Amino acid sequence: MESFEGINEFVAVAESHGFSAAAKLLGCSTSHVSRQVSRLEERVGVALLARSTRMVSLTDAGQVYYQQCKELVIGLQQANERLSSQQIELSGTLRVSAAGAFAENYVAPALMTFAKQYPDLSVEMDFNTRMVNFIEDGVDFAIRYGRLSDSGLVARKLVDRPMAAAASQRYLDQFGEPTHPNHLAQHSCIIANNDHWQFEKEGKSMSAIRVSGRWRSNNSNAILQACEEGLGIAYLPRSSFGNKLASGTLKPVLEPFWGKGSSSWIVYQNRRFLPVRARMAIDFLVKHFSDWQE
Repeated sequence: MESFEGINEFVAVAESHGFSAAAKLLGCSTSHVSRQVSRLEERVGVALLARSTRMVSLTDAGQVYYQQCKELVIGLQQANERLSSQQIELSGTLRVSAAGAFAENYVAPALMTFAKQYPDLSVEMDFNTRMVNFIEDGVDFAIRYGRLSDSGLVARKLVDRPMAAAASQRYLDQFGEPTHPNHLAQHSCIIANNDHWQFEKEGKSMSAIRVSGRWRSNNSNAILQACEEGLGIAYLPRSSFGNKLASGTLKPVLEPFWGKGSSSWIVYQNRRFLPVRARMAIDFLVKHFSDWQE
C-alpha cells in the first residue's frame, strides 16, 4: 500500500498548480502535501514536479505519471461514492455563489428543498456577479448565466433561457410600440449587462442591435421596476419577468423576434475535490431542473 501514498496529493498539486492550493483542496497542511509528494518522487526515482518561487508545474515524466494517476483517483472516488451513497448524512456548510433573478427565484428555493432533507447541513448563498476564486473564497459551486469563458472550470447546464422583450403600457402610449428590432434605435432601452441585443427571425439569428437608454443595472429586479415605471423597453430571459407578462403588468413587444437566449450553468472547479455535500447538491439541481420550462 505504501506505493499509493502521495498519489492523491500529487494529483491535487498537479491540478491546482501549487502546494498551498492543494492543501486547501484536501483539507490538510501544506507541509503534509509537500512531504507526501517528495516521498512519492523518492519511491518512483524521478522528479515529477518542477518547483519555482512562483508556481509548480509538471515535468515531462510528471505529466505522463499524472495522466495515469488521475484515473486511479477518479476510480477510487467513484467506488467510495457507490459504496456510501445509500447511507450518507450530510453535514457542514455548502457555499454557493449565484447571481440573477433565476438564481434568486428558482435555484434558492430548490436548494432549500435539498437542505430540508439533511438537518445537519447549512447553506450559504452569496449573490454577486464577480468572478470567484473557488479555493480562496471557499465556494463549492457557482450559478452563472450566459456564455462561459474557457477557464478550465467544469460546467453543467441547468436550463436554457429564451428571451422576452416588454414595456409598460404607459411607455408605449407615450412613445409607440416598435414592430421591428431596428426601431429600437428610436426608443429608450433598459440595459442589463449587454447593450447589444440579439434577436431572431424565423429561427435564424439577426445582426445584433446596439441599444441605448436612460437606465442601466446588473440587477433584474431594478430593471423590471424601471420598466414598470415607464423608463423604457426591457429584454431579459423570459423567466425574469415572473408573472408580469401574464398579468398584464408589462406588455410583450417584438414577440416574433425574441431570441433563444443563453443558458444557466452550475460551475465548479474539479469534481474530484468537491465535498460530497456539493456533489450531491449539484446532482440534485441538475435533476430538479431537467424538465424545467420557461
